Amino acid sequence: MLVLASTIASQALGEYKVMVSAALNVGVTPVEIKEILYQSVPYVGIARAFDFLHASNEVLQSKGISLPLEGQSTTTPETRYEKGLALQKAIFGEMIDKMRQQSPRDQMHIQDFLAANCFGDYYTRNGLDIKTRELLTFAMLISLGGCEPQVKGHVAGNLKVGNDRERLVDVATQLLPFIGYPRTLNALRIVDEMAPLVNTTSAATPRTDH
Repeated sequence: MLVLASTIASQALGEYKVMVSAALNVGVTPVEIKEILYQSVPYVGIARAFDFLHASNEVLQSKGISLPLEGQSTTTPETRYEKGLALQKAIFGEMIDKMRQQSPRDQMHIQDFLAANCFGDYYTRNGLDIKTRELLTFAMLISLGGCEPQVKGHVAGNLKVGNDRERLVDVATQLLPFIGYPRTLNALRIVDEMAPLVNTTSAATPRTDH
């Protein structure tokens, strides 16, 4: 699942197709495959995710899987912002209030988009739990490269939802052949920097039954 997320972020379409077939062979479900792809949209952008949507559909149909799959959305246009912001705060805590307070007035709409779209539209979906979504996000961000501030934030998020330092090091190690040494070493540096700063023992894991 993490390799699928990484190949989307790396724009490795050919490798992605191979890995989708492999994932199905080892028990990753069609819903999980689609949810990994949808989780990537707010991070890589819809233009970069679009070809992977078609590729996913082609592989799933070649395996005799009927489309469309059952919908996994849990929000509506009326509830996406409220639920997204609540989940954002559940994962990242007071960091979200500080980020919103420090945002320039003419950029506040971006903070609202982040809550409603990234979290309200995607993180609240069924099909994957929050710990898995945070881990997938970490995999995507380190694969993209140049996202060190966001990697730092999501390392903190991962630690707070229960993905410990060992798990994050394992992810970076698993992805090394796909993303190369520079991005892997950058990711490990951030994990080493952030892990001592985040108290994982007192952080409650957000509910995943939205």
